[in-house]
Amino acid sequence: MPSMFRRKPVEEVAESVIDDEPEESLRSRSYTPKKGEATPKRVIAGRRPVAAAPANRKEALQRSREKQRQDREERRAGMMSGDERYLLARDRGPIRAIARDVIDSRRNVGTIFIFALVAILVASIQSMPSQVKAAANVLFIVMIVALILDTVLVVRRIRRLASERHPKATERWGSLYFYIVMRSISFRRMRVPKPRVKIGDQI
Repeated sequence: MPSMFRRKPVEEVAESVIDDEPEESLRSRSYTPKKGEATPKRVIAGRRPVAAAPANRKEALQRSREKQRQDREERRAGMMSGDERYLLARDRGPIRAIARDVIDSRRNVGTIFIFALVAILVASIQSMPSQVKAAANVLFIVMIVALILDTVLVVRRIRRLASERHPKATERWGSLYFYIVMRSISFRRMRVPKPRVKIGDQI
């Protein structure tokens, strides 16, 4: 007569434990390969795949050049868009950003001055009549005065906006004046960083 207190065989107990264990936990167990088999590498989420090592020196040099080219393109794109991380020292800071926006949102006398200067140089040729030369001299004086007045108006507007929006900012206004003049006399398409506002926009 079989005893009711007899223990179950060890094999049956082990099988029942394995059957009751969830399938996911079985899959999550570390896999131990058999002797002679390679251990599979774990794939960590979010980690970029490591590129294979270059086969030779030529390939390594080619990869280095390609990486340098990509870095240059990234820096140039960031600089043209006005990203502070890629800007030159002369373009950094919130005050300089305001100065660029103010200049780019208006028609500046400085841009006209460049065309007038070319006309003045042509009119000053030795073979030109004296009346033309005199008119060129007058035009030059008028353009200089207009450039100074326009620059004064722009500087006053920039200083007002800077004091309102960034009262605690420290800026060397002497170098900023030169920065304003140089950007105002440059053509819009040649400005770096590129204008982010249109002519007539409110700053």
